[in-house]
Amino acid sequence: MGNLGYGFRPAHPGELLKEEIEYRKLSQSSLAKQMGLSYTVLNDILNERRPLTANTAMLFEAVLGINADLLMRMQLKYNMQLVRQDKTFADRLAQIRKLAVVI
Repeated sequence: MGNLGYGFRPAHPGELLKEEIEYRKLSQSSLAKQMGLSYTVLNDILNERRPLTANTAMLFEAVLGINADLLMRMQLKYNMQLVRQDKTFADRLAQIRKLAVVI
């Protein structure tokens, strides 16, 4: 994936969280239990298969001390990167922009 105007490739917050959990040698199953999440949900976030929500960002902040606002900004930039790479959506935007000029 390209940098798309950010100067870097936006990372899914799960990438940062997974590195932190591995660095601290924490078990995903015990962490999931402590956070009140299913193991599957936690693992999906850490492996970038599921987006972080405001609720899960706050849970990670409580358990790991990583700022929830930072995590949500990472998720937003990651989401924008995905949308910018969606050719179908880009075509739709181009059509809308053509019509908006006429209005």
